[in-house]
Amino acid sequence: MLALAGPSGSGKTTLLNCIGLLERVDAGTITYGTRDATRPRRGLRRRLYRDSIGFLFQDSGLVDSWTVYDNVAIALGHQRLSRRNKQQQVENALERMGMGGNSGDRVHTLSGGEQQRVGLARLLLKNAQIVLADEPTASLDHGNSEMVIGALRDLADGGAAVVISTHDDRIIEASDGVVRLASGTRERGADAVVGWQ
Repeated sequence: MLALAGPSGSGKTTLLNCIGLLERVDAGTITYGTRDATRPRRGLRRRLYRDSIGFLFQDSGLVDSWTVYDNVAIALGHQRLSRRNKQQQVENALERMGMGGNSGDRVHTLSGGEQQRVGLARLLLKNAQIVLADEPTASLDHGNSEMVIGALRDLADGGAAVVISTHDDRIIEASDGVVRLASGTRERGADAVVGWQ
């Protein structure tokens, strides 16, 4: 588990987006295994998103008008599962995140902390090898923050590479490493100042 830390505007989210192939890099390369993904073709990007990369966005990245169940079940969409098996997996993931009784609720009726836990349940089902989380505890209370940190730590302990942009000292403490980005490197084309802790 790696934390990307630094003041606002230092490039944490931009770096996370580049790693997740959501933004293009100005210089350098991005490699997934033996594949150069610096300028990925659509097919490679689609396969990586489907099979390898999972996101946990600050705003949870859920579809507001869908039910909790539908938002989580989409993580299993490409797998050939019976309806019963899919339902059981979704319910188990929701239970693990303390949301077991909410599967029929519409996402727009949930609090921010509940939405983040639904996003985490979806991430747990995806079984991603690479997890990218952007400020996952920024708007959460202490209890929900601890649950999110614990779930991300569990994913890392289970073998996933977890990269988190954060200001949260608790995430930094729970991480195996920290990349600190310095401010003042926002000019286009400027090299980011990176240091390991």
